[in-house]
Amino acid sequence: MNRNLFFLLGIMTFFLAGCTLAPTYTRPEAPIPADWSGTSAYNEPKASTGTPVPAAPELKWREFFTDERLQKIIETALNNNRDLRLAALNVERARALYGVRRAELLPTVNAGGSGSKERVPADLSSTGTAMTSERYDVNLGITSWEIDFFGRIRSLKDRALEEYLATQEVRRSAQISLVSAVAQTYLALAADREALRLARSTLEAQQTAYDLMRKRYGVGIANELDLRRVQTQLETVRGEVARAIQQVATDENALNLLLGSPSPGTLLPADLSDVTLPREISPGIGSEVLLNRPDILQAEHLLKGAYANIGAARAAFFPRISLTTAIGTASADLSGLFKDGSGTWSFAPRITIPIFDARAWSAYDVTKVDREIALTQYEKAIQTAFKETADALAVLGTVQEQLLAQQSLVDALSKTYRLSNARYTKGIDSYLSVLDAQRSLYGAQQGLVALRLAKLANQVRLYAVLGGGSE
Repeated sequence: MNRNLFFLLGIMTFFLAGCTLAPTYTRPEAPIPADWSGTSAYNEPKASTGTPVPAAPELKWREFFTDERLQKIIETALNNNRDLRLAALNVERARALYGVRRAELLPTVNAGGSGSKERVPADLSSTGTAMTSERYDVNLGITSWEIDFFGRIRSLKDRALEEYLATQEVRRSAQISLVSAVAQTYLALAADREALRLARSTLEAQQTAYDLMRKRYGVGIANELDLRRVQTQLETVRGEVARAIQQVATDENALNLLLGSPSPGTLLPADLSDVTLPREISPGIGSEVLLNRPDILQAEHLLKGAYANIGAARAAFFPRISLTTAIGTASADLSGLFKDGSGTWSFAPRITIPIFDARAWSAYDVTKVDREIALTQYEKAIQTAFKETADALAVLGTVQEQLLAQQSLVDALSKTYRLSNARYTKGIDSYLSVLDAQRSLYGAQQGLVALRLAKLANQVRLYAVLGGGSE
């Protein structure tokens, strides 16, 4: 019995030191340029003091978003958003599945007891007379424990681990997306409220102009054509106000969905000027910063899991060794179960050697194709990340010039509108030029609001695509 125990311990020691047949993983080369210098419109941002600004991963979201009301909005979303909650639950599920796979490396020990009583007729009895037999057993044992000599179970455990780590990155990615979506919706709401205020002020000006024109028409100073032109402009702006009200309501609904609860009115911005600007960030020099994005790390973990799966498929071509063993006590009398001399034990190793199984070769081919699929998805994730970052950098490098040009356009159109109105009042020009100037000014003011939103939203997007916001 002692020799068997030592043999069992020796097998367990060998098993714990066992290797796998999975190929060695090496990180593939990233299929993107090594730096941003070739990116269109790239311009390294500088702080107002001229010193380099921090990189996105170095800033927690509370440090990047300096607006206290926006911070509270984001915190509410992180606590209540259902999509983020589902991502967290998926992490817990993957962790539990990994625990199942890891537990398969260890033997399952069961305790059991049984009892039987049977009458044996005379013609079947060894003594030639009828008899009643009894048997009682109590056992502690291992049933069909596969000893992982070739790393099949270990490879499956490694794959489950990589899938668990991938779901953790999915949760991080979900948080980054949520933080970015909340911030961008918050800014869109501020911009649309500003656009609504602009539309209402324009409507008031148009209503005043229409009332004046109607009086002038009533006394015969103005013609009906000018009156109808003013009325057309008035109704157009009235429709703009209705659309702006609708868009503000849509923004509020979107924000409520992200928050998972109604947004407090006291935390909502009045306009873009009411929002404290986020901090400036730097994309760095090299594009290798993208390799730490959660979606790319997720794809890499899945790629590692595909490597581990190949190891499990290779191990299927080698023998499987399983062990069933038990130690306990048995007696023909229930009262004699634990008396001296009633001990029992059993030791039953089993080996299964695959001779021919066409499915094993096909399964092995599947794992190799799965690895190529995972590799392609990993490379695509990197390229997508590079494209998203390059797009954000293109906006970053040009939006300030667009803003300056748009502001100059608004200033010029404001003067044009005043001059046209003055010329009409003096009878030098028709009211059509006033309407054209006012229409152009209103469109330029709307464009200025849109560009201010684009600049702020792009800062948020750049922070997200560089991997900021997971903490």
